[in-house]
Amino acid sequence: MARTPNGTITSVATVLAAAKTISAITNAAEAVCSSTAHGYSVGDVLLIYSGWGRLNFRAARVKTVTTDSFTLEGIDTSNTELFTPGSGAGSARKVTTMVDLDRTMNHSSSGGDAKTVNVKFIESDVEIVLNDGFNAVQRTFDMDADMIGTPAYTALKMLSDTNADTVVRRRAKTGAVSLIPAKVSFNEEETLTEGQAVTVKGTFNAQNISTRYAA
Repeated sequence: MARTPNGTITSVATVLAAAKTISAITNAAEAVCSSTAHGYSVGDVLLIYSGWGRLNFRAARVKTVTTDSFTLEGIDTSNTELFTPGSGAGSARKVTTMVDLDRTMNHSSSGGDAKTVNVKFIESDVEIVLNDGFNAVQRTFDMDADMIGTPAYTALKMLSDTNADTVVRRRAKTGAVSLIPAKVSFNEEETLTEGQAVTVKGTFNAQNISTRYAA
């Protein structure tokens, strides 16, 4: 069923717990991480640091746990060409505090599109196109300037001032969720347009791709 963005709640992580060591990660449809006495619970949001470049600095939810392992929901590491067996070890940091951003508007996203390179070999008259990864994702939004002093405004200012790592969560009213690691840029200069609310501008500079979960 199609949905509109109305009712979507955007949140930012303001506190990440100390890193827990991941001694190994399996190659599986949903990756299982070995981590002694990690203490995580089902539903926790983690920022993953891994020897696998495609998994490094990726956000994910915990799906299942045992005392010394946890499963990353929706993180498929089964392709051993992309995820070299035995090389995924690293660490994880749990998101311990999320702050909802209220009174925001004009959300937009850019980037994420495929990058290509045009190549023509000298012996050929035909140019070909090679895939070359993806452009970085950037999200922007406006916030009511009178939110100054609120937890949401303070969180954005802190994350921008410190250039701290964060995880941005979008939660649709249907229950669908997306997670993306990011850096925050927060412009407190007021935008004044006659007949419209006075706003300030926030930007999320993504550090990886989104991890999406259905409702």
